[in-house]
Amino acid sequence: MTPVELPREELERMIFFEEACQRAESDHDKDPTDAQVLTRWGGALLELAHFRNGSDAVEMIERAVNKFDAALKINPKKHDALWCLGNALTSQGFLFREQSKAEEYFDKAKSCFQRALNEEPTNEIYKKALEMTDKAPGLHAELQRQLAEQELEQNKVRMPQSSAGSTTVASASSEWFYDISGWVCFAGIALSWAMLQREHN
Repeated sequence: MTPVELPREELERMIFFEEACQRAESDHDKDPTDAQVLTRWGGALLELAHFRNGSDAVEMIERAVNKFDAALKINPKKHDALWCLGNALTSQGFLFREQSKAEEYFDKAKSCFQRALNEEPTNEIYKKALEMTDKAPGLHAELQRQLAEQELEQNKVRMPQSSAGSTTVASASSEWFYDISGWVCFAGIALSWAMLQREHN
């Protein structure tokens, strides 16, 4: 979805987080050892990933993970950075078709949420995040089922048109990130995940 196609409220959110990224980058230049700045920067990048498609979104999530990792190198007990990293890792897990690969990321996310909760045991947000992580494999399996059904229908439509075209579709589907129809499905789950987390903030 391009900025022109975004509803006004979503466009304003996108602009807000783009400006937040710029401020964080400027603050980081002034003090590269400020873990809070890195956490804010990563959080803004993770929000902006919801406004991107395909490889652009993948890259933005990876950049967010790098910021959280950098913050935790400075302060390994920074619970909000651990919580944000857990959310980013969960989003990354949904990018993989293979259940085993996705669950590697879900397990890492669960570890982050648990570490955050260890640092702040009364935090209800961290408790909820830990509970939600247990549901991630089931959501991932449902996503894969829907994607498989979509691809089957697409192949049925395209096969009569060109056998070469269907081969291209099959080859593309083996990649670890999705085509646009699959990405829309992923984005809905990823955004739902983020919204659920915000509801408990």
